[in-house]
Amino acid sequence: MSEAAFAPFSHPRLQSSILEALWMLQDYAQRHVLTCLVPAFFIAGGISVFVSQASVMKYFGPKADKLLSYGVASVSGTILAVCSCTVLPLYAGISRRGAGIGPAVAFLYSGPAINVLAIVLTARVLGPELGLARAVGAVAFSIIIGSAMALIFRNEERAPDDSMFSAEDKTAGRPLWKEVLYFLSMVCVLVFAAWGRPEEPVGFFEAVHRVHWWLAGASLLALAWMLANWFTKDELKAWTGSTWEFAKQIFPLLLAGVFAAGLLMGRPGTDNGLIPNRWVAMLVGGNSLWANLFASVAGALMYFATLTEIPILQGLMGSGMGKGPALSLLLAGPALSLPSMIVLGKVMGTGKMLTYAGLVVAMSTLAGMLYGALF
Repeated sequence: MSEAAFAPFSHPRLQSSILEALWMLQDYAQRHVLTCLVPAFFIAGGISVFVSQASVMKYFGPKADKLLSYGVASVSGTILAVCSCTVLPLYAGISRRGAGIGPAVAFLYSGPAINVLAIVLTARVLGPELGLARAVGAVAFSIIIGSAMALIFRNEERAPDDSMFSAEDKTAGRPLWKEVLYFLSMVCVLVFAAWGRPEEPVGFFEAVHRVHWWLAGASLLALAWMLANWFTKDELKAWTGSTWEFAKQIFPLLLAGVFAAGLLMGRPGTDNGLIPNRWVAMLVGGNSLWANLFASVAGALMYFATLTEIPILQGLMGSGMGKGPALSLLLAGPALSLPSMIVLGKVMGTGKMLTYAGLVVAMSTLAGMLYGALF
């Protein structure tokens, strides 16, 4: 109470940062909870109930073929246009079902990092070299970071935790193609509902945006038909129960993290957080180790909704940000955020979370320095 009594609440910067945190929380709830998180929670619940544990172990388990498991995990982001927070329940689903830490972490990084629309817009807005570097770096990072995590924690691979799952691996006699269509419909709801408008008209992506709600609605109707005709009441109960468990575990921590990120940095495109934007721009000029490291750390702490990193970087580069630090932020920012790290600490453990975040920051820093030296 004594600290609260002397807190400088009358200071304009503190007042604005508190308002920014509340507005960012409201913005996140309005723009991402219904269209991104809710579908992601249901997909995670479906993985935990209807995906055979033996199948996960075969393709993503510690003893799975490394070329196949890392290859699939490293390009998963081309399908899922998700942010660093939306990918968390999906990661938790495959991890709890038995995926090895290496492929699971490769999926965790690639999900938000290898967004086709974001890479195309990066090339259009920030330059083709930066767009290509982002694409190559994101795929390579997912494999390298996943492999490093598997090596570092090779003695901690354990049997999957089935405590959250109430259904058996065997489904009610459905053929594989029905299971595939069930998950595909949910993925389509997630992808099309979250489809953002490009900053500039980009052919296919702009055309999809015009009808994205129709596509999301059609996918939702198809899912409803499948649930009514292909699934038993007990299966649906198990699915919704597992979904609710994921939501209870992740959602409160996520909201706390979003609030903290808004308090520190403000909403994207504003300068009302506790840390002024001019400090960031001042520290990321040139191509020094410090500039790239600072850009990586700042990107890891900031929360970027899908595609918002591009106009933010455009503004920072216009204020003098170097190309190397720009790539560092692009490689660290979409894959990490303060909210996602808070949740990951709960899901995978603090030690693994800090190791993962450290690898992302270190790799992003080195990639930025190399890119800055070349271009």
